[in-house]
Amino acid sequence: MKVTIVGAGNVGATCADAIATQRIASEVVLLDIKEGFAEGKALDMMQTATTLGFNTKIVGTTNDYSKTANSDVVVITSGIPRKPGMTREELIGINAGIVQSVAENILAHSPDAIIVVVSNPMDTMTYLTLKKTGLPKNRIIGMGGALDSSRFKTYLSLALDKPANDIHGMVIGGHGDTTMIPLTRLASYNGIPVSSLLEEDALKQVAADTMVGGATLTKLLGTSAWYAPGASVAYLVDSILNDQKRIIPCSVYLEGEYRQEDICIGVPCVIGRSGWESIVDVNLNEEEQATFEKSATAVRNMNAALDSILS
Repeated sequence: MKVTIVGAGNVGATCADAIATQRIASEVVLLDIKEGFAEGKALDMMQTATTLGFNTKIVGTTNDYSKTANSDVVVITSGIPRKPGMTREELIGINAGIVQSVAENILAHSPDAIIVVVSNPMDTMTYLTLKKTGLPKNRIIGMGGALDSSRFKTYLSLALDKPANDIHGMVIGGHGDTTMIPLTRLASYNGIPVSSLLEEDALKQVAADTMVGGATLTKLLGTSAWYAPGASVAYLVDSILNDQKRIIPCSVYLEGEYRQEDICIGVPCVIGRSGWESIVDVNLNEEEQATFEKSATAVRNMNAALDSILS
């Protein structure tokens, strides 16, 4: 199985490394517009194969889309990253043009590929990719919810002082600092509701920390995070290629689900070999549904801003 990652920056390279070292695919193609950059990253990673014990072939290329031919999954990470103080919304004009061009070039060589969108603003870039490519909706997936959920579970594990892998929880809604919705009511520690283990104020703090998780790292690092985003992409790609049927919150196109139409936004989905296979209804309560609708409104406003730029 073959995976192409467009964009060999921090997120793309980390994603490629995770897919290779976890033996998720037999071949990974890393593509970038900067001369020699993807080739160098690929060669560096290939030189870890004998010490880390993997046989995945990693190929780097400078904008030669022919090398991406017959990819099963294509991950789009390309675009400018966030800088301190920059919102995901401010990226829209530049990244929209990049994502649209990438999608067109990819499909010319891999018409049956499933596309995973990472570029920000992620929900709007996912919507753009769906509308511009005309692909079946199940083949376009925005990654953001997987990353937000991993951050949510990390903050819960720290608050509980319990192992992170024993924590279950998800984040839905838009992939933005003010639009994501950590579902604290449904989070659990090995089946025990975390609401019975943490005070309300502590739960609110966990939710607040989750929502600014990306911004916090951007402030500390001076650029966007990459380890957790790269690992989250690999986790999603694994569920696709190996037909894991995992339930992963992802940005997908809604046609009435969660009371929304004509929008890509984060909801829990079953992820398998054909892309996203179904949407899981977690029965939001009245307050959660109202918050979700506010999040959807914010995403629609972003989509409208994109329309105004492209028109």
